[in-house]
Amino acid sequence: MSEPDPGATPQAMSDTTPTGAQVPPEQTYEAAAARVEEIIRRLDSGEASLNETLELVREGKALIEYCAGELDAVGGALEELRLDELVARLEGQSTP
Repeated sequence: MSEPDPGATPQAMSDTTPTGAQVPPEQTYEAAAARVEEIIRRLDSGEASLNETLELVREGKALIEYCAGELDAVGGALEELRLDELVARLEGQSTP
């Protein structure tokens, strides 16, 4: 059996994405996107150890899934607003 990496930082996570990955509580889209950029820079540097790389990839995946979910939610809300506006216009046109 291998021992856990003592240098690995534990992540305080609460929410889960559809694949079971976790994201920090009270995360914002902007903070998540900024963290993904930091992760990419760290991975691109080539300085991360194998264990750190694995943790960064896991964290990045969870953050990307979170961001995708947020974008889907906003897109759905915008579509709903457009439909509401269309219905209002159509109802306004049908009354004499």
